[in-house]
Amino acid sequence: MRRLILAALLAASPATAQEWRPESPITLISPYSPGNTDVMMRMLGDYWSRQTGASVVVTNRDGGSGVVGMRALASAPADGRTLALTPMTAITVQPHMVRNLGIGPANFAPVCGTHENVIGVVVRDDSPFRSIADIVAAGRQRNLTFGSAGPNSLPFLGVWRIQKATGVEFTHLPFRGDPPHLNETLAGRLDFSTTVVSSASEFILSGRMRLLGVFSENRHPDFPDVPTMRQQGIDALQFSQVGIYAPAGTPEPVLNRLEQLCREGMEQEPVRRVAQTARMVVRYVPRREFAAFVQSEYEAYRDILRQLGVQPE
Repeated sequence: MRRLILAALLAASPATAQEWRPESPITLISPYSPGNTDVMMRMLGDYWSRQTGASVVVTNRDGGSGVVGMRALASAPADGRTLALTPMTAITVQPHMVRNLGIGPANFAPVCGTHENVIGVVVRDDSPFRSIADIVAAGRQRNLTFGSAGPNSLPFLGVWRIQKATGVEFTHLPFRGDPPHLNETLAGRLDFSTTVVSSASEFILSGRMRLLGVFSENRHPDFPDVPTMRQQGIDALQFSQVGIYAPAGTPEPVLNRLEQLCREGMEQEPVRRVAQTARMVVRYVPRREFAAFVQSEYEAYRDILRQLGVQPE
């Protein structure tokens, strides 16, 4: 009898969770247009394939600032064979803007955080602005315009935090994606842009743009001379954690195995090399910590969007 009880306990233990192997290919959804993140996803998928024996297919389901792809994930079977890698925007911000989206935290099981999309403010190389303080001072004297990847995007909300901290108002011109507004700033038709640093890294490294500050808790490791907003005396922290999600209801043993694969995968040299090339900052966050963070951000953005006067459509 004791042997039977011991066998039952072992069968239910976390150790056996590591034996989960998908019976068919894993689909890893990217809810945005193809880009650097897709390359990292493929490198991660290669490692997963070697560990599980199942192929991993990366597919783009872009549209609606991540909404299309995340709705596809929410409706997928909760068996660990359909996942998505995405910034938190679609889950923590969009549900407060459109009613009944079906993609709030309750619709997903976070697997792990993978990396941080460090957000910053950039200007053209010949801009007179050398710091965020310069932008704030100029904004007190005249109207300044800035571009972002969209209204209520995380980069936009970063500048909103500057405005709230300083009392200075800037004129926001939203665009679809980063390239259009970065080009407008390069052309001199915008005073500055707020963007994911990796999107502007080519311009920064070539000397065509200057990075003035980042909204992260820490400086970007590839641009160590550029201070954070808080280091410049402005309380404007805007964090953007990217991570992997499964549909809600995915069994615990499957999530345990996926979390292990994520942790090990983010330690692999090919994955880190791709992230380094794309100027993405690897930041692994364990599953339970990541889930708690997603929930807290969801609740925080509800209050922020109310302050901005956003009413769900």
